[in-house]
Amino acid sequence: FFLATLTYDTLRFEYEDFPETKEPVWILGRKYSVFTEKEEILLDVTSRLWFTYRKNFPAIGGTGPTSDTGWGCMLRCGQMIFAQALVCRHLGRDWRWIKGKRQMDNYFNVLNAFIDKKDSYYSIHQIAQMGVGEGKSIGQWYGPNTVAQVLKKLATFDTWSSLAVHIAMDNTVVMEEIRRLCQSNLPCAGAAACPALESDVLYNGYPEEPGLRDRLVLWKPLVLLIPLRLGLTEINEAYIETLKHCFMMPQSLGVIGGKPNSAHYFIGYVGEELIYLDPHTTQPVVEPGDSGCLPDESFHCQHPPCRMSIAELDPSIAVGFFCNTEADFNDWCQQIKKLALVRGALPMFELVERQPSHFSNPDVLNLTP
Repeated sequence: FFLATLTYDTLRFEYEDFPETKEPVWILGRKYSVFTEKEEILLDVTSRLWFTYRKNFPAIGGTGPTSDTGWGCMLRCGQMIFAQALVCRHLGRDWRWIKGKRQMDNYFNVLNAFIDKKDSYYSIHQIAQMGVGEGKSIGQWYGPNTVAQVLKKLATFDTWSSLAVHIAMDNTVVMEEIRRLCQSNLPCAGAAACPALESDVLYNGYPEEPGLRDRLVLWKPLVLLIPLRLGLTEINEAYIETLKHCFMMPQSLGVIGGKPNSAHYFIGYVGEELIYLDPHTTQPVVEPGDSGCLPDESFHCQHPPCRMSIAELDPSIAVGFFCNTEADFNDWCQQIKKLALVRGALPMFELVERQPSHFSNPDVLNLTP
């Protein structure tokens, strides 16, 4: 009982389980020093949206489970990596959550997209029911690829975020496919039919100016998810350096994976250890308060983050990146190309300009004129 009453303040200065090391701490593309930036590290971790098992939510599908304890951990990790994309999209990577401080509306809009009820874009209800189409019955355990495929489908309904979600299969990222996806014009017949198109949706925050519409190619913010298998039963050591580099990129959304049948959301590393948020805590469902405001403290992990040795990682993972602009994507491509030259770092996936000819062409009947 005593442990349960430990407050954030008693924990934040102990931090004893964080190694006193000269090694930098990397959290989603940001570099910190344990000696001089402990507070900043904790604040960054606490600001990530933390989704855990919940109980007593409305039954999934009307008659299904009212809790996801025991089966929903990878679904919650999928929510966390996607929530990080929405935070970057609507609030920015520098945004921080401070307990008790009034947050902006966009923050609650992001949080509401994940609340445990059937009409939230990315709720456990939506993910579980959409998973049926991927061959998963409700209450069945997901792998990283399944949750990525389901989130991609759900994102098409989220017109507010207007994301382009690409899942790179066969360990290959095809740049041409991504450009085609992100440059596809937004489905809109004209300004009148689409009054909600603010300049930031179309132009990534560029101020409107005469002639700008014609000059700028539209770019939908990209969520890139890459499901990978980095070994047979355990991670091949040759990939470890490359995996670490993924957390160093400013576009990093982290990694979903874990230990066999126990999923975690990895947000960084220090030395030979991964830093992660753990969904394996069952909390009661959150209902909006009397003011209609959502109590949000249970969606932020207010104790030092968990760590585990990289060598313990299950080889089946999905790596995520967010590119808000085309320049972000071009920069990401350059970093991946440079990474291929790092000694002792085996590439986890291939980056190619266009689809290799050995890929199965969906148009096998040659029906295109």
